[in-house]
Amino acid sequence: MHLMLLLVSISVAIAVRLGWRSQMKNWNTRWQMALGVFLFSPLLLMTSAVAILCMGPRGQMMRWHEGWGSYAIAIGFLTLAIALFIQLAFQAQKSFRQVKQMPEETILDTPVRLLEHSTPYLAQIGFWHPELVISQGLLATLDETHLQVAFTHEQAHRHYRDTFWFFWLGGLRRLTAWLPNTEALWQELILLRELRADRWAARQSDGLLLAEALFSIVSASQTQSEPWIAALSETRLDERIDALLDETEIEESKNYFVWVGLSLVLLPLLMIPLHF
Repeated sequence: MHLMLLLVSISVAIAVRLGWRSQMKNWNTRWQMALGVFLFSPLLLMTSAVAILCMGPRGQMMRWHEGWGSYAIAIGFLTLAIALFIQLAFQAQKSFRQVKQMPEETILDTPVRLLEHSTPYLAQIGFWHPELVISQGLLATLDETHLQVAFTHEQAHRHYRDTFWFFWLGGLRRLTAWLPNTEALWQELILLRELRADRWAARQSDGLLLAEALFSIVSASQTQSEPWIAALSETRLDERIDALLDETEIEESKNYFVWVGLSLVLLPLLMIPLHF
């Protein structure tokens, strides 16, 4: 029965991922749908493994005798998940120590860490309280007006705690890289994260100025081969600029259908009382 639970969980996880398609709706609806589909499969596999771990390798469940095979698979999966997140935590800590070694400056009344590199680069780096890192290349690319709106965009990432949440999402991405559409969903979430930050920044400043800043950064980066501007590929840039020029107000409402569906990942835990 434990093995059947694993097989059903894996089958459902794969089916949910195969059924996902990116839709050209507003970013808020797309964000919740993509996030729900992205989270559903790994969380279902985790709760199934936890349920098997709690039930143990021996006993009976609805007159089916259990064994060590599925129990070992569950332990292996959970051990891999823990080891993966520990590894990511060490890597994140190493990156943050490198940021701490960069010279600290105050630009436009904003504390930043200065990166000595010609590629235009601006990002929040850290965990719950990230630090803003800016490159010399970006300072040479943007004037003060456009640099200010770029700072506002990064403040949006800090407001939404994107560095914190995407640490965990990145771990789930690596843990379930074998599932279909994992990379497509990840790229969708990255794009929607930027669209959300753009929308937040446009409310605080001028969306047109932010669009100009994005275009300037991409134009200055076309001669570079660095992977830092992955979130600013040509296709994404077009969509981000179109969204910034669209003045339609989008309410950040909750799609309860998505979150009710996500709660179904808890169903394997209801099988624990059936085991004896």
